[in-house]
Amino acid sequence: MAYDKFNILTSSAVPLPIENVDTDQIIPARFLKATERVGFGDNLFRDWRYNGDGTPKADFVLNDATYSGKILVGGKNFGSGSSREHAAWAVYDYGFRAVVSSFFADIFKGNCLNIGVLPVQVSPEFAETIFKAIDANPKTELEINLPEQTISLKATGQQESFAISGYKKDNMINGFDDIDYLQNIKEEIVGFADKLPY
Repeated sequence: MAYDKFNILTSSAVPLPIENVDTDQIIPARFLKATERVGFGDNLFRDWRYNGDGTPKADFVLNDATYSGKILVGGKNFGSGSSREHAAWAVYDYGFRAVVSSFFADIFKGNCLNIGVLPVQVSPEFAETIFKAIDANPKTELEINLPEQTISLKATGQQESFAISGYKKDNMINGFDDIDYLQNIKEEIVGFADKLPY
């Protein structure tokens, strides 16, 4: 499944300064029955967003119109817990294109990269700088430059670099998942196979 190409994203951000956010909080297990990547955004952080009767919890950030944007800024150790791909699907389906944190669980990070959500790992100090900036001004914009591998605060120019594998970087810039990548180099694969002696 191809997804949106990612080059430079400039957006305000939604702050979630909670540490150890696990995948069952991101998308509770009872919503894992579907096998397609659509519809999960409605239940992103379901138990934090809604009361038992389905009414929104006014004090949860996704229900607060003060905050909006395509970037989610999470606390340390974001995406821990089970390996469910649905957690990344829910983040993407809700409309986020990047998640920023000072540390990601490896499997969640990989799942995000596989479906078009860019996990941007920053230092704890820079994460705190971002949270403070958003607290002071909820319209604070971040710029995530994937080709340059930088994240910056637009208003101040404060910037930090982040790491990403070259393969995943190229895939995100082109909007490819792993299958799209193989399809894109199909002629090279066929050419190589034709040269094999068997």
